[in-house]
This record gives sequence, C-alpha cells and structure tokens, in this order.
Amino acid sequence: MPLPKLALLLALLTTPVAAADFPQVFEHRFGETTLAAKPERVVTLSYIGQDHFLALGVVPVGTRDFYGDYPYAAWPWAQAALGDGQPLLVADEISYEQIAALNPDVIEAMWSGISQEQYTELSKIAPVVAAEAQFTNWDTPWDVQAITIGRIVGQQENAEAGVAQINQRFADIAADHPEWQGLTVAVVSVGEQVEVYTSNHVISKMFGQLGFVTPEAVDTAAENGAFYVEFSPENLSAIDADIIVWFSVEDDASAIQNLILRDRLAAHAEGREIFTGKVLSGAFSFASVLSLGYVLDHLVPELALAADGDPATIVPSAQAAGLTN
Repeated sequence: MPLPKLALLLALLTTPVAAADFPQVFEHRFGETTLAAKPERVVTLSYIGQDHFLALGVVPVGTRDFYGDYPYAAWPWAQAALGDGQPLLVADEISYEQIAALNPDVIEAMWSGISQEQYTELSKIAPVVAAEAQFTNWDTPWDVQAITIGRIVGQQENAEAGVAQINQRFADIAADHPEWQGLTVAVVSVGEQVEVYTSNHVISKMFGQLGFVTPEAVDTAAENGAFYVEFSPENLSAIDADIIVWFSVEDDASAIQNLILRDRLAAHAEGREIFTGKVLSGAFSFASVLSLGYVLDHLVPELALAADGDPATIVPSAQAAGLTN
C-alpha cells in the first residue's frame, strides 16, 4: 500500500473512540472467556494475529512467527504499524514458561491450532480467546478475527471501521470493472500434485468480491465443504480458466514451468496468468486490514492486464517469473 494510503488507514484505525465496555465475554470452541478489563499486555498465538493487533495500534508483547523470516514477524505491509516495537517471537512448540514470563493480560489464539489441553494450561497463565465454536482452528473468517481482536483490546468500532473500509475497496474495484463479472479464476498451487482452491477457500472468496467465480469443474471435483481439490499434473483441463493465478509462497516458479501440459492451456497461450510470489501470497494468507490493502494495490493492475482480452498484453508478474511465451 502506498505510504500516504497506509498513513491514512492507520490514522483511521487508531483514532480514539468511546471505550468498549468491560467485562467482555467471548464464547468459543473450548468454552467461555471473560476479560474483566481492557488488557495492556497481549500475546497472540494466532499465526496471523499480529497483523490485526497492529492495525489497531497495539503491539503484542509476544507473537507467533508464521513464515517469511522478517524481523519481529512483521511483513512489509505491517512494518510501519510495528514501528520500533519488538515483540518476542513465541516458540512454534508452545512453551508455557516462555508465555508466562511475558506476564500477559490476555492470550489470543483463534488461528493457532491449540488443543483443549493446551487451552486449559494456557488459561492458568491468562484468559485465552480461542476460535468460535462454528469454526475450526484454521477457518475463522478474517473479518470475524479482526472484529474479535477489536473487542479484546476495547476497539471494536475501530476494527469494524477497518473491515468496512477494506470491503468498500473491494466493492469499488468491482464496480470499476464490470467486465470482470462472471469471469473464472483458478487459484492454483503446484507441488507433487496440482492443488486448486475451491469457492469455499478464503482467497477464492476474495476474488468473488471482485466479481470472479471459481471454475465449476473445480467445485464439482471437490468433496463437500473442501477448501481445495487435487488434480494430477497429467490432467490440467479443470484449471484452464479465464485467468490462472499461480499461488506460490516462494519466488521460484520452476515447479510451474515444469508442468508439461501447461503449454496446452489457453490461459497460458493467451497470456492470462498471474504469479503471486512470496510477498503477495503472504498478504493473501495473512488476510488482515493491513495485508488486504497491499493485495488490492498489487493485484488489481495485474488482473486488469490479464483480463483485457489482448493476448499480446504482458502481465509483469508472469513475465518476471519466466511464465510468458
């Protein structure tokens, strides 16, 4: 996100509003947690939790390091919000001693993978807020997580304002590009198999907000409620969408280049491919007020080029990854 936009967003999110009433009660998959007062010292065990706190001007005293190897686990879109903060990186294998030493007032764990046993032990240290009962450890929607974290730190109104601003950006972009309505987008990750995200995946839903749809063949092949479906590299017909987004957590596109049947895809022949690479895929994965602004700033120009109907148009990310003819 360009710096002026980021500064404006941070100013909006950190503008004081009426303090939320405490106590706050949180019902979740492990029971019920009550925060008697606004916490000052926050530990987030959610792998993407720090972004949500930083968006509200709150620097956790402890945070989980998802991936990426950035100082203090702050990716490019979150570094300005982190400022000179230096949260402790909590061990991936949860250490109760390490967390207790941080003397937290609350432990947020909505996207953390903790078990009932770990919840019980962590609750001896501080109140723990886990994922709501209708969600698993890994599928709390980004906006629910953002607003719940807003409640935790007494900033629900600010959190709701940030979510509304991002959703309005999606709506405005969709309105500016009526030609995108109904176009298919296949979001594809390549490993030993070719994984394609179904319409249930949070990233597919983001494309849906812009007017795109998941190829019917992908959803048809998936089990009910599945987030992705695997296809053999010898059968890529289901991913030959209007646009293919090659989703990669690394900047190396060799696995995609080595797909023998990729040359037969019309999307490849006509230059309708986008490559995410490490940072853009990370921004998608964090799915926060901060990171989604970054996604839209960088993705929308690429979508416009990939969907312009001219096979001669070069999509910069695909060209940089060596995916163009």
